[in-house]
Amino acid sequence: MPSAFLGLGSNLGDRLQNINLAVDLLAECGVITSRVSSVWETVPVPSGQPLFFNACIEVSTFLSPEKLLGIVKHIEHVVGRRPSKHWAPRPIDIDILLYGNEIVRVERLTIPHSHLSERPFVLLPLSEIFQGPIPSFGLTATELLETLDYIEGAEANRLGVRVDFSQR
Repeated sequence: MPSAFLGLGSNLGDRLQNINLAVDLLAECGVITSRVSSVWETVPVPSGQPLFFNACIEVSTFLSPEKLLGIVKHIEHVVGRRPSKHWAPRPIDIDILLYGNEIVRVERLTIPHSHLSERPFVLLPLSEIFQGPIPSFGLTATELLETLDYIEGAEANRLGVRVDFSQR
């Protein structure tokens, strides 16, 4: 079964509950979580919004990347995300970061995620659960972090909370 890595973020409502609910709904759709990062509290980009909780999960699925995107968008809607301006606060954001070693470039989907290399709030949790080279970059998440001249959300703090999905 192919492995994929998803980034989850929330900065509205009960942020941790929103992430937990999204993972539960993924499981109901046959997307099984196998590993999870720590949850990080990060400064939003752009600033002026509530702080985010960010995490990454490794999942196993037989869904194609495009079908996985459809499931992800449906789950975002169920958790409460509605169309709004770009980068607005949201109860949940789920991004497909990696899908095996595939490179996907279609109208609605780019894998690896198009902004992955410039987002510490994604690279920090991803580096905890994925140490391999990222397709099309040839660098690990940790190595990509080291290439950044600055760290957006440098105040990022790993929360004392570790989300335990093994009980699901």
